[in-house]
Amino acid sequence: MAAAVLRSWGRVVLKIGPRGAACLTPRASGGLRQKSTVQFATRPDQPKLAYRKVKGKSPGVVFLPGFSSNMSGHKAEALEEFCRSLGHSYLRFDYTGCGASEGVLAECTVGSWKRDVLYVLDELVDGPQILVGSGMGGWLMLLAAIARPEKISALVGISTAADHFVTAFKSLPLEARKEVEEKGEWTVATKLNEEGSYTLSMDFLHEAENHCVLQCPIPVTCPVRLIHGLKDLDIPWHISMQVAERVLGSDVDVILRKHGQHRMGEKDDIKLIVYTIDDLIDKLTTLV
Repeated sequence: MAAAVLRSWGRVVLKIGPRGAACLTPRASGGLRQKSTVQFATRPDQPKLAYRKVKGKSPGVVFLPGFSSNMSGHKAEALEEFCRSLGHSYLRFDYTGCGASEGVLAECTVGSWKRDVLYVLDELVDGPQILVGSGMGGWLMLLAAIARPEKISALVGISTAADHFVTAFKSLPLEARKEVEEKGEWTVATKLNEEGSYTLSMDFLHEAENHCVLQCPIPVTCPVRLIHGLKDLDIPWHISMQVAERVLGSDVDVILRKHGQHRMGEKDDIKLIVYTIDDLIDKLTTLV
């Protein structure tokens, strides 16, 4: 497997761009890198969704960002360059209330973001897709694969946060949970944003319980790859192990990075993600 990945890696070159971003460009490319333009999907009675799309062959790749994140991160942009270099379709988007999409973040739920993902699969892409979910996006990719199995070729989870909000809240001491319930909201410390914290309402937490997947077998049979850092301070790596144990399919790999952190945005992290997707594309196209 590794040898095949390394051979295929000759198709592209990893470069370090502005702000230290890892960028993937065709080895034989001449001229400037192309970048997809932002488009907006208009939905009846729903906020507009912002997305960037590259047309190409199947299987396509769809990137699902993490909680309160957007489609402009290093991983999302690097994957676009990679897919473009191979001629495969690629789509990245912002959830409702995030990034350039319409909507109010405080009014969103796991269920509303799941609907966003299903809309993308139903209306904005064609043919089978490899879903790449980062953080909460890893949770949403599982929900999407359960709801639309015929549209999913494979899943790649990065620091997969399956059931995270619910399990994190339930792990609080009883007194702390009572205090949150009385207050009606939970402020969570984090190093992933400038504010240093984010706030979740009890309504959000109760709704999230409807979408938990770790309490029973996960009816997903497509290939699944789960990449997680052992130094992830936000989502424990054993969550990926639990997902792997519960997925019904047999083609499931867990890849642990000894020094990997939650964002998995270092150059070597992105290389590994690209290796993994490239290997899946090779496997899926060979099967066809």
